[in-house]
Amino acid sequence: MPLSKNEFTNIHKPLPREFFARPVLTVAKECLGNLLVHEIGNTTLVARIVEVEAYRGPLDRAAHSFGGRRTERTEVMFGQAGIAYVFFVYGMHCLFNVVTGNRNEPQAVLIRAAEPQYGQASMSSRRGHPKDIRTLTNGPGRLCQAFGIDRFYNGTDLCRPPLYFAQGPAPRVIEQSPRIGVDYAGTWAERPWRWIDAESPFVSRRPGPKGPRQIG
Repeated sequence: MPLSKNEFTNIHKPLPREFFARPVLTVAKECLGNLLVHEIGNTTLVARIVEVEAYRGPLDRAAHSFGGRRTERTEVMFGQAGIAYVFFVYGMHCLFNVVTGNRNEPQAVLIRAAEPQYGQASMSSRRGHPKDIRTLTNGPGRLCQAFGIDRFYNGTDLCRPPLYFAQGPAPRVIEQSPRIGVDYAGTWAERPWRWIDAESPFVSRRPGPKGPRQIG
C-alpha cells in the first residue's frame, strides 16, 4: 500500500553513507525494497526500488570504469560512496546510479525500476500521462524522467535531501539474473548481477532469454 505523507514524514530518514560504503554486490541486493525520494519543488516523490544492477569496475567489462578508465564522465565513480552517478545514453535517456564501496573502487548500482508510493500524479505528468501505470517507472530511463533526474544531479550527495534513499520494506521474493543490454561484456554479461522484487509489476523485464528489450 502506498505511503501517506504523514507516514513518510514521520518514519523515513535518509540512509547513512555506511549503507553504501560496502561492496557493490551487497549494496545492490539490499537496495531492493528501499525508497527513492526526491523533494522537488513543492512535491515529494517516493518510489520503492524493485530492480537493480551491480557494476563492479575495474575488472567488470560491463562497467564504465572497466580497466580503471577515468574520464570526465566516470570520475564520480572513483569518489565517495553514496554519490549519484547519472549519465546520458542513446541520445534520449538519463540513467541513475549510486556509487558504492571505498574511494578509488569504481563501483555503482544502477536503479533500473521502482514502484510509485507517493507523488504519482507528478510522476505521470513528467511521463506524459501514460495509460498503463506500470510504465511510469518500469525502466531506468522512465524512472529518471518520472523523478526529474537528469545530468544536473551527477555528483549529488544521496545521503541528504533533496534526492536520497530511505528505508523501506524488504521484498518477500527476490530473483537474480544476468544484467540487461551488456552483451558486449563477453562472459561478464552472464554474471547474475541483476536483482528484482519478483512480486512487483513494475520490474522492467522478467528473467529469461525471451523477454522484450527494455531500456527506458
